[in-house]
Amino acid sequence: MGRLFGTDGVRGLANESLSPELAMRVAAAAAQVLIRGKKRPVAVLGRDPRASGEMLEAAVTAGLTSVGVDVLSVGVLPTPAVAYLTGLYDACFGVMISASHNPMPDNGIKIFAAGGHKLDDAIEARIEALIAEGVTVRPTGAGIGRVRGDYTVEGTHERYVEHLLESTGQDLSGLTVVVDCAHGAAAEVAPQVYREAGATVIAINAEPNGLNINDGCGSTHLGTVRRAVLQHGADLGIALDGDADRCLAVDAAGEIVDGDAIMAVLALAMREAGELVDNTLVATVMSNLGLHIAMRAAEITVITAAVGDRYVLEELRRGGYSLGGEQSGHVVFPRFGTTGDGVLTGLRLMARMAQTKATLASLASVMTTVPQVLINVAVSDKGAVAVAPEVLEAVAEAERMLGETGRVLLRPSGTEQLVRVMVEATDPAQARALADDLAKRVAAV
Repeated sequence: MGRLFGTDGVRGLANESLSPELAMRVAAAAAQVLIRGKKRPVAVLGRDPRASGEMLEAAVTAGLTSVGVDVLSVGVLPTPAVAYLTGLYDACFGVMISASHNPMPDNGIKIFAAGGHKLDDAIEARIEALIAEGVTVRPTGAGIGRVRGDYTVEGTHERYVEHLLESTGQDLSGLTVVVDCAHGAAAEVAPQVYREAGATVIAINAEPNGLNINDGCGSTHLGTVRRAVLQHGADLGIALDGDADRCLAVDAAGEIVDGDAIMAVLALAMREAGELVDNTLVATVMSNLGLHIAMRAAEITVITAAVGDRYVLEELRRGGYSLGGEQSGHVVFPRFGTTGDGVLTGLRLMARMAQTKATLASLASVMTTVPQVLINVAVSDKGAVAVAPEVLEAVAEAERMLGETGRVLLRPSGTEQLVRVMVEATDPAQARALADDLAKRVAAV
């Protein structure tokens, strides 16, 4: 059996690579690793609205109950809601069925440990080993898990909404926001939260039917929200992905405000409020050089983690920091959640606009994006190529040429036989020339 877990759970084409049989085995194995020896363990289970989620929810429920775990099924809710409820209900672990921003035919299984925290590599390896070995626990009679009905979907929905509203006391009256819900898990929650916070809300792509999630909309298709912002004369647009763990924004002119710019705005806001622990922001190696330059000017330290919001989370927990995220729009506030939360990010961004009475464009201008060139190079052995002496020498040569005006990143893909060559430079022509040269050298190995 190959590696099942990727950067964010187990993901694949539903009913093919991610079959109900595999979902059942993953759930049963995860339960045996995570139940912490409790006599009557409990797991929170949620999903996004894609059609295959109904099938996989049944399979995961069967896997959990077959090893004696009671299931609190919370229905369709965002991934961060499932993580939050896992901690709120003191469950042994939580399971979210979602493929995030992927197209509808895909699906995935995200697992949270007690407290709603993402799993580390070692725990994932134990789960994979147990899947390969086969389930060893098979209770009978009263020992079989039950699907518990003492928490209603309405109750969990409201608990999450209240939690988000408590994260900021700022009145958003006077702000008009377009929120693109990607026909996903936050189609009800996001408009409700923003309205209750006082904003005028124009919700688009908020009618999930199981088949339309992420279809030409959401954080991976920003043209939709840009057009809507201009059409309605809104102050900003918020674009979520299918499970609402990420958010990107557009300003009143329809210009994109990505995760790096959002983090820059929020880092300054939190520093001003005395909430930015050690004046430190956690980002990933993919964050633009412009973020580092802006934070350096503001005397804010940037700690760099590997790609993936769980690695950002590990750095946040290790240092006790209060803000971190990714260029893709995963932004984490450890005080309020254990994973990226797109609805919360949008709420905090609007709170900053309301507090300062500034436009989003003005706030985001604190950061200037440095031109970036990214080339994916197909190779036969990504691991060997990335550490080949001739490749490392070429990278060092490019870094010497750039000096303080740019940076180079060579990164093997996490899922494909590709090496990603990224060059950032204040001179776009130089960035393109260096990236092309490095790509040729990588391909020649």
